[in-house]
Amino acid sequence: MSTPSANPSLERLRTPVQYLKGVGPHRAEKLARLNIFTALDLLFFFPRDYQDVRDVIPIAQLVEDEPASIIGIVEEVTLRNTGPGRSILGVLIRSDDQYLRAVWFNQPFLRRRFNEGTRVLLSGKPTMNGLRWEMAHPIADVLEEAQEEIGGKILPIYPLTEGIRQGAMRRLVHLTVEEYRKEIEEVLPQSFLDEHGLMPVHHAIQQIHSPDDHESKAAAQRRFIYQELLVLQLALAVRRYQLTASRHSLPIPIDGRIDDRIRRLIPFELTEAQNQAVAEVTQDLARDVPMNRMLQGDVGSGKTIVALYAMLAAVAAGSQAAMMAPTEVLARQHARTLGKLLAQAQVKVGLLTGTLTDRQRRELLAEVASGEVQLLIGTQAMIASQIEFKQLGLVVIDEQHKFGVRQRGLLRSAGLDPHYLVMTATPIPRTIAMSLFGDLDVSSIREAPPGRQPVHTYIGAEEEREKWWEFFRKKLREGRQGYVVAPLVDESSTGDSASAEQLMESLSNGELEEFRLRLLHGRMSAEEKEETMRLFNDGEIQTLVSTSVIEVGVDVPNAVVMTIEGGERFGLAQLHQLRGRISRGSHAGFLCIFADPKSDQSRERLEALAKSTDGFELAELDFRLRGPGDLFGFKQHGMPPLRIADLQRDAELLEKARTDARSIIAADPALADAKWEKLRRMVFIRYGKSLEIGDLA
Repeated sequence: MSTPSANPSLERLRTPVQYLKGVGPHRAEKLARLNIFTALDLLFFFPRDYQDVRDVIPIAQLVEDEPASIIGIVEEVTLRNTGPGRSILGVLIRSDDQYLRAVWFNQPFLRRRFNEGTRVLLSGKPTMNGLRWEMAHPIADVLEEAQEEIGGKILPIYPLTEGIRQGAMRRLVHLTVEEYRKEIEEVLPQSFLDEHGLMPVHHAIQQIHSPDDHESKAAAQRRFIYQELLVLQLALAVRRYQLTASRHSLPIPIDGRIDDRIRRLIPFELTEAQNQAVAEVTQDLARDVPMNRMLQGDVGSGKTIVALYAMLAAVAAGSQAAMMAPTEVLARQHARTLGKLLAQAQVKVGLLTGTLTDRQRRELLAEVASGEVQLLIGTQAMIASQIEFKQLGLVVIDEQHKFGVRQRGLLRSAGLDPHYLVMTATPIPRTIAMSLFGDLDVSSIREAPPGRQPVHTYIGAEEEREKWWEFFRKKLREGRQGYVVAPLVDESSTGDSASAEQLMESLSNGELEEFRLRLLHGRMSAEEKEETMRLFNDGEIQTLVSTSVIEVGVDVPNAVVMTIEGGERFGLAQLHQLRGRISRGSHAGFLCIFADPKSDQSRERLEALAKSTDGFELAELDFRLRGPGDLFGFKQHGMPPLRIADLQRDAELLEKARTDARSIIAADPALADAKWEKLRRMVFIRYGKSLEIGDLA
């Protein structure tokens, strides 16, 4: 896409914020903390909430549990500590000769907002406590002299930073909207606005900051939420088009003879879900445009076998396949698994990691270039190694969510694009899949292979520790193996390893002193990790004391017990992944999590894990509890954050935006029609770099 030509309106919108009315250099520094640098940033700095003060009433007219707003003077402020990390802030408000007490629990930082004699506006649900009205956690607004005429409005509530009060922020935004809103381009054609019932942008920007009523506010929000999601979905649809229809790959046809040869190498019958995934993958492979498919499946559902089938199909067609894993432990695990399965087949497997010597690397790369190595397994070292394949037909990326968007599509050969199959054992909530992986087709495996035993999950109380360890020891004496997972001390690998080392010392001199233990953590060398995993696989180690480095890929069927310490420090999806390391064979698994949950959310997460073993169900719950940012952050994938849309709240609009975007791109892949010119520019400016969208014109 060509660079947008000079646009006077756009130049005005790029006016540095310090030159706007009421700002200046000092206030501009504070606004920068909120990522507000230009007039455009301030226009699109949307309220986080609203305060309806159209019906400000006297305290005497309050009705129990009916939302209301009152204005009064602060008479008294008290802050009491009620226990470790607990407090009650009370603010007594007088209006005429009536009193109301506002209370906030465990929010001591609000104390500095209230001073005796200050005039405040409170909105909330009043309750009668004895002879006096109370409001718990009301929305509070400290009023300034310029806000005397406060009634008759729905007030915006903006995120703030130290040194800027709500009233000041409202004035700044209001002045900027009045002066600059007409400079904003309408990127959607009038016919599109009419067809979708969307508010025009100039009216929407005014109504979102100063709504006339709740209907206008909702319509303005809908306009901007839909537009933000449409731009994202158009970018993904364009990328999807450019990765498929506009590129060519080697067709990999699979007939009955090849299918039979591949299945003879697999020592068990595929499940119905695996067969369905194989059918979807083989249909894509047979085409001369690249497959871009994500295979998601629960822990232990058998995704690797589907990937193996696809890789062997590529080899049968005379091309090569590469498999990229996020860690060396997982890459070596895959190499071992494939080596066993292909022991009787004439397929050469190579393993490329960052720990090869220069000579080993040169020899391996030469074998890849000549075509002698047909299946190459590796880590991200694969990307950095400038590999030349003789004929690369398929790339499999394991644990897709650990790779950014731009790391897909980095392996090429002979002018043709390979087919791509990306896998994840962390089921991805539907709205996340549509947003971060919307350029991929999705296959899902929800059922476990037959014979897979259940895992019994317990949340252990402190007084039950000895009883649990006795059970743990009993399983080890029966010949089984186990894991003990150390809590996350902090985000650094140093903290993790220190935690694991302390746990190792404690167990080897305490509960598990009679057994063979070994430590595994991220700071160990690749050789140490490999040796430890080999000993554990061979049964020479009875218990592995580890950090969450075992979260994915470790497959030791004899390991059936696991203890997790500090369970509150792990996410729900991560706990489920860790649980997936046990009960991978013919014996039932047992997991005990010791935790000290500090919040209701943390407690709910642990209880959900104990009740359900369905990773898809747990992923949706984790998404609901923690939101998208903590799960698969846009930032991690190099994507700009969403300004107003919320993937949980706005799932319905996301579905609509996706359908509309795919329909638009199907009819006009380059958005070449003049009516899409401004929208096309917005798509490119926002997502061109992060999604590597090429020239659309």
